[in-house]
Amino acid sequence: MIDKGYVIGVIAAMGLVTFALRALPFVAAHWLESHPLVQRLGRFLPLAIMTLLLLHSALGAAREDPRGPWPEVVAVALVLVLQGWRGNALLSILTGTGVYVLMRNY
Repeated sequence: MIDKGYVIGVIAAMGLVTFALRALPFVAAHWLESHPLVQRLGRFLPLAIMTLLLLHSALGAAREDPRGPWPEVVAVALVLVLQGWRGNALLSILTGTGVYVLMRNY
């Protein structure tokens, strides 16, 4: 049987590491906001990540659909047009998602 003190120590250590990892961005915020590498990553990384997620999900869904990639192509094009025209991310995302769901299901 496992010693109770050992189990409590392991749980306490895991809790301490978890708390430290969650607190680190707040403690290092001053350094992070002024560091040039972090500023440069902050300019292009969110767009790069969103582009990769979009490509991965759209290509994966297009491969599974026997009708081809048309729902994905139309939804992405609609989102791009709406975002360029209105500049409202919520409107673009909701409309693109709605059109995609309708095209995939009907």
